[in-house]
Amino acid sequence: MIESDNYEALRQKLCLGPLYAPKHKKVFELMKILWNEDEVKILNYLDDADKYNTLEQLERKSGIPKADIKVVLDRLDDKGTIAKIQTEKSTLYGLIPIIPGIFEKYFIRRNDSEENLKKVAEIFRNFFFKDFLPPFLTESNLKFFRPRLPVDAKEKLIEIDESINVESKILPYELVSQLIENYDTFTVIPCQCRLIGEYTGDPCKVAPAEMGCFLAGEGAFSSIERGAPKMNKQEAIEYLRKTEKAGLIHSCIADDSIESTLFICNCCSCHCGALAAKQNQYIATMASNYLPKINYELCTKCETCMKKCPMEAIFHKFPNEPDKSDEKMFINKEYCIGCGVCATNCPNDAIKLVKVRDNIPSEKFKFGTKTFSELV
Repeated sequence: MIESDNYEALRQKLCLGPLYAPKHKKVFELMKILWNEDEVKILNYLDDADKYNTLEQLERKSGIPKADIKVVLDRLDDKGTIAKIQTEKSTLYGLIPIIPGIFEKYFIRRNDSEENLKKVAEIFRNFFFKDFLPPFLTESNLKFFRPRLPVDAKEKLIEIDESINVESKILPYELVSQLIENYDTFTVIPCQCRLIGEYTGDPCKVAPAEMGCFLAGEGAFSSIERGAPKMNKQEAIEYLRKTEKAGLIHSCIADDSIESTLFICNCCSCHCGALAAKQNQYIATMASNYLPKINYELCTKCETCMKKCPMEAIFHKFPNEPDKSDEKMFINKEYCIGCGVCATNCPNDAIKLVKVRDNIPSEKFKFGTKTFSELV
């Protein structure tokens, strides 16, 4: 096989359900930065991204000693470009899609040269904003994230409107505070989306990359072992409040599995791959069960909510009447995803969250055969 055939064969293996690597020059450019020709030859002995292989299987298929294969695959795992799972009986290796998958792992690890990190970041910025959108957004309207409501939502922000025909009960999977209540160990890792903005000279104006993803319980342990800071409950609460005040959305996997309680992304809409595509009308985040409601007697029209709204769904309606009686802040419910950022940032407590629907998440969300955490 010639070099281009090796990379094309590997591209075809990076498929998982609705996720695939488009046959595009930027994809091949990315692959050649991540893997040299010798590495690609070994990676082509792996099965498609929905399966794992043992070293023994790869040795039989390739004729290459498993010790040599292990050196290469461990190096690529350290770099965050493949998956590695340690079981009681053996070590398993597998391919992962480009997005989500390699994108998150690679920038969580940041175990490559500064030159390569910048090159890869520029390509991913093209993925999200320039040349094309990830195909799973444009073709499947996939919604794999959903917001969790702010830390103090249950006590301070939620208003029950009995006139609306929905279940008034606040469910645990709707609250970010569930993570604090259920676990004792927490950590934070950089936001990969804002990180590529910083590498490409387009840093987020809402928050730095270091104000990133929040991990709890088992989801936190491996990152702490790699050097991430260990947090207690109080530190975790303070951190989450800090992200809310910055205007970030607590996003988790859109299901009701244990996985959705192990980590949340703290997302801005200018750099997040699941939200920033709103400029092209593709958003991979479903709305929560809540919408904000403004108390106009308390509202001073200070525009804090408008400035903090990640989805740019709040506007200042300026008056026409001489007495300004028609002036108000206006929420465009078509674009609002019910994240609660406006309510938690209102200086006059003039915004409450009202439950308007009873959408129940699925038990376990998967891309093909793998969950989100298996990819990242």
